[in-house]
Amino acid sequence: MINNTNPYNAGITREPFLFYEMRTTAKLLMEGVSDNEAVRRIVQENLFQYPTERSLKRLASACVRRLQGINDIALVTAIATKPQDVSRQICLYAMMKEHRLISDFMLTVIGEKYRTQDLSFGKIDVNTFFLRLQQQDDAVATWSESTIKKLGQVIVRILIDNEYLDGTKADRLNPVLISSILENALRACEDTYMLPAFNCFM
Repeated sequence: MINNTNPYNAGITREPFLFYEMRTTAKLLMEGVSDNEAVRRIVQENLFQYPTERSLKRLASACVRRLQGINDIALVTAIATKPQDVSRQICLYAMMKEHRLISDFMLTVIGEKYRTQDLSFGKIDVNTFFLRLQQQDDAVATWSESTIKKLGQVIVRILIDNEYLDGTKADRLNPVLISSILENALRACEDTYMLPAFNCFM
C-alpha cells in the first residue's frame, strides 16, 4: 500500500533527482560522518561544485534526508560505489520513499504500463496523471499550470536519467531491469509494492 498519510507536494521542482549530489553525499555518510557534518562539509568545500552557495545547504539537507529515508546502509553504500545504472535506480527508490507524487506516478502510470505491456508513452500520460490527482486531492487542485508543467518536466527528466525513456521526444518506454541489490532490499523491507515501478512483478 502507498502511504496515504504523506501529502503531495511540489518540492521536487526545487529538489529534483540530484543523482550526482546523492552519490557525493552517500560517500560522505559511508565515511561515518554525521548528517550535520556531511551538510557542513558539502557547503564549506562546495562538494556539489555549484557556482554559488545559495542552494547548497538546502540540497545537501535534501540528499541526507533521502538517504536516511532509505534506512539501509547497504543501499547507501551501493549509491556511493556501484555502477551508475544501479546507483541511479536506488536514488529513484529513495525519491519514491520521500515523495508520494513520484511514488504514485511510478506505480500508477509506469508500473501499470509494464504490467499491461503497453509501452507507449507521451505527454498525455503525464497530463492525465495530474488531471486525476487534481480531481482527487484538494491541495493538488490549487497548483498552477506552470507548477504542473514544471513537475511534468522533472518527472520526464527522472525517466530519462533512469533510462525508462531515451529522450524528451521518446514515445515508448524501455523495458528496464531492476538491479538485484534493489530487488532484494525491497523484498527484505516489505516495500514490494514498489517493484512494478521497476518492471518487476511478484
